Amino acid sequence: MQKPFLRATAAALVAAAFLVPSLSAMADGGTVDAISQGGVVSGANTAIRNAMDAAARRRAAQRARTNVAQVPPVPQPKPAAPLGLPVGFSYTLDWSMAYPFGNVGTFGKKWLPGGMDAVLGYGFSPFTRLVANYYEIQHYPYGFNSGSVPFYLQGLANPIGSVNLGTLAPQIDGTTKDRFFLANWEQLFTIKNVFGRTLPFVITPTYVARWSTIAQSHNNEDIVPFENVPGIGTPVYDVHWRTAQYYSLAFTLPFLKTPKFFGTFTLAPTWLVHMAGNNQENWAQLYQILYLEYDATPSTTVFIEPQSSRDYLPLDPYAEHIIDYFAGISQRFGKYGFVQLVFNEGGPTNYSPYGIEALTCQALPCGPNQVVPTVGGLKASQLQIQIGIGSPSVIQF
Repeated sequence: MQKPFLRATAAALVAAAFLVPSLSAMADGGTVDAISQGGVVSGANTAIRNAMDAAARRRAAQRARTNVAQVPPVPQPKPAAPLGLPVGFSYTLDWSMAYPFGNVGTFGKKWLPGGMDAVLGYGFSPFTRLVANYYEIQHYPYGFNSGSVPFYLQGLANPIGSVNLGTLAPQIDGTTKDRFFLANWEQLFTIKNVFGRTLPFVITPTYVARWSTIAQSHNNEDIVPFENVPGIGTPVYDVHWRTAQYYSLAFTLPFLKTPKFFGTFTLAPTWLVHMAGNNQENWAQLYQILYLEYDATPSTTVFIEPQSSRDYLPLDPYAEHIIDYFAGISQRFGKYGFVQLVFNEGGPTNYSPYGIEALTCQALPCGPNQVVPTVGGLKASQLQIQIGIGSPSVIQF
């Protein structure tokens, strides 16, 4: 088998069979991205920040009443400050575009298709709110159109050649857009007299549904064949590799609150709604999200958000151990407008190497639909630009 023929069949493969397993809207942190960037952590942060500010106002008022001996001045009416979760309707709507970095080959060096995020919430009280979230996360993974990989014939343990992914014609289009729908119930609780202060925390039961489109997959969906072991594995067809549903129960607590700094930590055990594809087990996967922000000005916020998750897709026999982070700056304009720049990077620690590991021809002669990839983990890095409008209480930080 000659190299030109290998390259031609490999090109047909990648056009027909392209796999992108998940971790961070955003560096493809997958589900944890939606949980952190979405309404779960941001909504909890809003409630905790407002509750801590309200507690500080009460302490200041108590000190004033204690220290003032003379008759106090006649109080002037002031707008009611939020005590926790926003009451009534609140919303956020933004549009985004992203640019990938890292080893994505020349074909991947392009602006990724635009995404849209929408959040609609209704607060029944400062302690209870129902929120519906829709998020689109675009990314281009490392190693899917760069580097050389071995080329196998089904049933043979040794490769029969190699293929340069970067010189295939046509080149691989690994552009991926993940879509998420989240429905979450936010419940704010407070514990009094914790080191002399009131400690607010939020519990957020959440349902997550995710689905995707991959540029070079069946009907531009996420259905593609894959192989777990080069040359000797069994391909699985018609599996939605990036489609899954989850139940999650998030607990968010503050660890820092000053006039300029604010920080929270979220633990979110998460379960598959149902197993699919290669999934072998279904027990709670623990998502961990640390959030820290600095309010440089009343309208400018700088933040960093490292995360650890166990993303679990139909391709995975076991959950992916994903580490990633977000770092960015948010600028608000007027009452409702905002612009946000976010750099994110992440990938699994238990799936290596990244990208396509090998290509396997299932039978001779190799036709366009008879070649499948063996894929490692997905690593992604990108800069995302978001422009949006919405209630300031639910702007995505």
